[in-house]
Amino acid sequence: MDTPDSRTALEAIGRRRLLRSAWPWRSLAYLVTALPPVFTAVVLMAVLGLPWAVLLRWLGTRADQPLGELLFLALLGTGLIVTVGPLGAMPLAALERSRLRLIDHRPVTAGHRPPPEATPWAWLRTRYTEAATWRELGYLCLMATVVPALYGVVGLVVLLLGVYVVSPFLVHDGEPVALGFGEITTIGGTLPYAIISLLLLPTLVPYLLTGLAGVHGALARTLLHGGSDEGLRAELVEVSRSRARLVAAFEAERRRIERDLHDGAQQRLVSLTLQLGLARLDLPPGSASAQAVATAHEQAKQLMAELRELIHGIHPQVLTDRGLTAAVQELATQAAIEVVVHGELPGRLPDHIEATAYFVVAEALTNVAKHSAATRATVTVHRHGDQLVLEVDDNGRGGADPAQGTGLTGLADRIAVVDGRMLLSSPVGGPTRLRVELPCG
Repeated sequence: MDTPDSRTALEAIGRRRLLRSAWPWRSLAYLVTALPPVFTAVVLMAVLGLPWAVLLRWLGTRADQPLGELLFLALLGTGLIVTVGPLGAMPLAALERSRLRLIDHRPVTAGHRPPPEATPWAWLRTRYTEAATWRELGYLCLMATVVPALYGVVGLVVLLLGVYVVSPFLVHDGEPVALGFGEITTIGGTLPYAIISLLLLPTLVPYLLTGLAGVHGALARTLLHGGSDEGLRAELVEVSRSRARLVAAFEAERRRIERDLHDGAQQRLVSLTLQLGLARLDLPPGSASAQAVATAHEQAKQLMAELRELIHGIHPQVLTDRGLTAAVQELATQAAIEVVVHGELPGRLPDHIEATAYFVVAEALTNVAKHSAATRATVTVHRHGDQLVLEVDDNGRGGADPAQGTGLTGLADRIAVVDGRMLLSSPVGGPTRLRVELPCG
């Protein structure tokens, strides 16, 4: 049974039950199956790096070699590795990702993007312009250089322990046997080496194999797993798109509610108000029934005014009909202080951007009227490239702080939903400037 809570071979090394788990055997299988890919990587890099081998040989034997020939070999070797290397690295990386399951239970993905067009040139252009391909080429280089060296060191240790175990059978006729630390001529002299090695083989070797496989697997996962870069970027893009879809759906639902209230409940309430007014005319003045109908008539008119304000707060009709500039100008006329609007937008913006900008200005003017003691405010609306810029200035006392509950935190949250940003300058004593930038490309 595998060691509990161990997802990788490196994690398993720190567990006490490693020797009784399947991790040493899984690691051995990983190392054995790595030999063909390592051999392939060595041969491929030897062929691609042949110009560099010739260059290094010339530098070691002929100091008077022309600089042009040396430069040509260097460029040729580098060009072969850069252009042809990825074509060999990608299938090798796919094989390595499948082998990684032996010593790493975590999922691993390639991280390659699908080409925009189903053509060979589009595939090549996509592959040669993404980071995953060049990480796979780096892994190919390490498979041809560092990995064989690591395997060689561990293999040498295991081989040395095996030689120590059989060393008593190697001594005969007094001929000396070299055991690394000296020469032994008698069987008795080899027994300590054989006994210690016999004890180390079932204890040390599993740790060596598991450690080597774990290091190789960690290297492969670092370079070949796309979840840390391209995968995360794709997830962030999808989150941004889903958030934009939610904002658009919310805005559409809000407009539907506004339309239903305006065309349904408000119209029925208007009809009820008219009927109560007519009934009031038909009743004797001063009678109890006339007074009751008059009271109901006034309540209906008050309710209609409140409903009209509610509908306007959900989604103002002027914003739908005439756009953001006209809606902001209407806000200015309804404000409790003097508000001047500057700027004119050349055209309409996306619905959710216009709605966000409108409510940002409305909330900002409400904050100015409630908290700043200002007597005058200025709203500037303009488009700068792919951004809608809103600026709200007032001549109040300043000192606006989101931590004081002035609505700035909610304002910032509303802006962040559409990937905008808010800048605030409000020194004590004023003036205060709020700048909001919303993407509208």
